[in-house]
Amino acid sequence: MAKKTVFISADHGLAIVYFLQSDVVPTLLENDVQVVVLTDDGIKEQIQKRFGKDGLIIEGLRLKEARRYAETHSATTQWWLNFMRRVGGSKRINTEAMDSHVEQVAFEATGRRRLMMPFMRMMINYLRSSSAARKHLVKDQMMFSPELYTDLFDKYQPELVVASTPGWRLDRYLLRQAVKRKIPTASVIVGWDNPSSYSIPGSSMDWVNCWSEVQKEELVLGSDWKPEQVHVGGIPTYDGYFRKQWLMSKEEYFKLHDLDLNRKLLGYACSFITFSPNYQNIEPLARMVAEDRFEQPAQLLIRLHPNHFMTEPLYAGERERIQELTRRYPHVHVVEPVPLGGELGYYSGEDMPEKTSMMAYSDVFLTVYSTMVVEAAIHDRPIVSVCFDAPGGWNVPGRFDLPLSKIGEWPTHQRFRKAGAGRVALTEAELQEAVQYSLNNPNAEKEARRKFIEQEVTFRDGFSGKRTGEYLYTCIGKRANK
Repeated sequence: MAKKTVFISADHGLAIVYFLQSDVVPTLLENDVQVVVLTDDGIKEQIQKRFGKDGLIIEGLRLKEARRYAETHSATTQWWLNFMRRVGGSKRINTEAMDSHVEQVAFEATGRRRLMMPFMRMMINYLRSSSAARKHLVKDQMMFSPELYTDLFDKYQPELVVASTPGWRLDRYLLRQAVKRKIPTASVIVGWDNPSSYSIPGSSMDWVNCWSEVQKEELVLGSDWKPEQVHVGGIPTYDGYFRKQWLMSKEEYFKLHDLDLNRKLLGYACSFITFSPNYQNIEPLARMVAEDRFEQPAQLLIRLHPNHFMTEPLYAGERERIQELTRRYPHVHVVEPVPLGGELGYYSGEDMPEKTSMMAYSDVFLTVYSTMVVEAAIHDRPIVSVCFDAPGGWNVPGRFDLPLSKIGEWPTHQRFRKAGAGRVALTEAELQEAVQYSLNNPNAEKEARRKFIEQEVTFRDGFSGKRTGEYLYTCIGKRANK
C-alpha cells in the first residue's frame, strides 16, 4: 500500500523550528507518512543535509515566482484584498493590533492609495461587523490562484497540505491550489500574536492547530473558524525549552560572551522595531550598568532583532548605534541572531542554545512585549517590558511611528499585563525601580508567570510537537464540514 503524503510549507525560519526542530515531522514519519517540506529554494540543500531522513523530501517553495505573481498579476487588487484580509477581523475580539496597521497604511499612503483609504475604512468596518462579508472576502481571494506547484502536486499526490499560516503569507498560493484540487488544507499557528494581528485566512481552510484556548477564541470569534476546525495542541517550538535540551552551562555561556560570573545579568531582546526604535530603551540601561546604579554590580547583554539585518537603513543604523554602546560603556555586550540563509534571513532556530541560555541566565529579562516574554516566563525569569517613547519616533518624514506607551492594549500585551507576569517601565525612573525590585525579589511574580504560561501555551510537558503531529495525521484526507 502506497504511503500517504503530506505537504508542509515552511516559508519562515520559525516554521523550520516548528516543524523540523520539534517532534511534528518525526511523528508523521513514525506513522508511515511521506512528508514533503517546501521551503526557500536557496537553502534546500542545507535543510536536506541537516534534517534529511527516510520519508522526508525537501522541495523548493518558489517564493520568487509567488512574489512575482503577487506584484504583476492584478497587483493593486491583490494588495487591497490582502490588506482587508489582514485588518478585517471581527470586532468581537480585541482589534488594537489591526487598528495600528490600518493607521500605518493610512499614514504612509500616497497617490491613489491615499484616495482609496476612506472607502477602505468603510469596507473594514463592514467586514468587522459581518461574518458573511468576511467569508465572501475569502472566496474573492481564491480567484488569484496561479498554477505554481502543478508539477509537485502531480508528482507526489498529497492528501493534506499544511502551512505555517492559513494563507497570511505567500503560502496562500500553495493552499489555494490545494483547495482547487479538493485536497484538505491545515494550518498551524507559529506566532503568539498571529490570530489577533493577521485575521482572516488567505485561502479556504479545513483545519488549524493553535497554542491555547485564548488563540482558539481569537480564531473562532475573530475570523470565523468553526470550533471543531480548531485544535489546541500547544506550541511545539517551545518543547525544547521545557525539556532543557538546548541549555548550555552557565560557565560556558558566560565565557562565550565574555560575561562576568560575579555580575548580575540583564538581558535585553530588541523588539517592535518596525514601529519604533529600541535605542531609547537600551541606552539608559547601558548607562545604569556602567554607572553601577543598581545595588548589585550588573552587566547588560543586548540581543539584536532579526530585522536589524534587513537592508532598511534605519534598522542597520540602529544596529550600529547599539554596537557602539559596547565600545562606549563597560559591561555592555551584544549578541546577534544566527542567520538561516536564503530568504528566511535571521529568523531561525540555528541559535536556540543561545536564546535558551540568555533567558535562563538573565537575572532580569527586558524587552518590548516581545514573544520572548512568554519564553522568558517559561524559564521563570523576572520580566520587564521597557516602553520608552522615542522623541519623534524614527524621525523620518512620511514614516509611521507608534509610541511604545500606546501599545499596551494590543491583545498579547494586554494579557501579559493583566496576568501580572512582569512589570512595565515607561520612564527611566520606573525602569531603574523595576530592575532593582526584580533583582531583589526574583520570585515575586513566580505564580503569575506560571499561570501566564498555562494560559498562553497550555501544555508544559514538552510533547506539543508529538501532539500536533498526531493531530495533523488525523487530518489527512479529511475535509471540514463548512
